[in-house]
Amino acid sequence: MPEDKSQPPQDRPWENGWTLDTSRTPGTRRLYLAGALAVATIVACVAAIAATDNEDDVRSKSARDGGSGLISLSSQPATTLPPEGDSGLSSVSPTPQGPRQQGTGPTVAVTTTPKPPKSTPSKGSPAKPQPSVTYRSVRAVNYPDRYWHVTQYYVALDPVRGSESREDSTFKQVKGLANASCYSFTTHDGKYLRHSNFVLRAARDDGSSLFEQDATFCPRDSPYYAGAKMLESVNYPGYFLRHENFVVRLERFEYSSQYIADSSFQLVGGLA
Repeated sequence: MPEDKSQPPQDRPWENGWTLDTSRTPGTRRLYLAGALAVATIVACVAAIAATDNEDDVRSKSARDGGSGLISLSSQPATTLPPEGDSGLSSVSPTPQGPRQQGTGPTVAVTTTPKPPKSTPSKGSPAKPQPSVTYRSVRAVNYPDRYWHVTQYYVALDPVRGSESREDSTFKQVKGLANASCYSFTTHDGKYLRHSNFVLRAARDDGSSLFEQDATFCPRDSPYYAGAKMLESVNYPGYFLRHENFVVRLERFEYSSQYIADSSFQLVGGLA
C-alpha cells in the first residue's frame, strides 16, 4: 500500500523537508483571471454600443431616404373639418299632409308653407264682351263629383241626381251686393247665398247692409289648384268658404293643405 505523503501545512513548510515556492508572487493567478474578465466585459460593452449606434444610423438614413420596409407617418395630426352649414345640419321644412279623400289617405303633399291667397285684379278690357247673365255650378277640387247643392237648411256638397238636383246646383253669378268687384250668387227662385252663423244658406234679400255683406264673396286664386278659386267673405276678411262634412261653411284661413283643398272650388258652367 503506497505511502500517503500528505502536503504539510503551509504555515509550517520546514517540516519533512518541504519548502515554500517563492518563484511567483502570491495571488497572481486570481489577479490574471480578474483582469481577463474585466477586459472581456469592456470589449463586450464597446461592441454592443457600436452595434447600437450603427443600427440607429441605419434607421435614421432609411427614414430620410424613404426606404422600403418602413412606413412614413406624418408628424401633423389628422383633422376633420365640420360640414358646411349651420351646425352641420341641413334645415328641413315639415311637409303638411295632403287633403283626405273619403275612405282614402292623403292625396296632396305640400312642401312649402302656404300663404293666404291674394286678389288678382284684371288688367285691360276682355277680348270678348261678357254675357249679362252667367250661370255657374261650384265643384269641389278634392271631390270632383260633388257640387254646391241648396237644401232646406244649408248649402251642401252633394253629387248630382236628376234634373231637380241640377237646378238646385246651378246659380246665377252676379256682381257682389257689397262690392261690385266680387261675386254674389242667386238661386233659380231668386234667393241669395249668404253666410249665417258661419253656414252658407239660401235666403231672401232683406235690403240690409248686413245681408249684402253676408252675400258677397271675393274670388282669390287657389295656391295649389290651377284655375280654382277660393271665396273670401267681405265682412270677415281672412275667412273663406270651405266644405266640412259635406256642408259649406265660412271658416278662418289655416296654413294646411287640407284647408286649401276643402276651400278651393271650380266655377264651371251651370248644370241646369
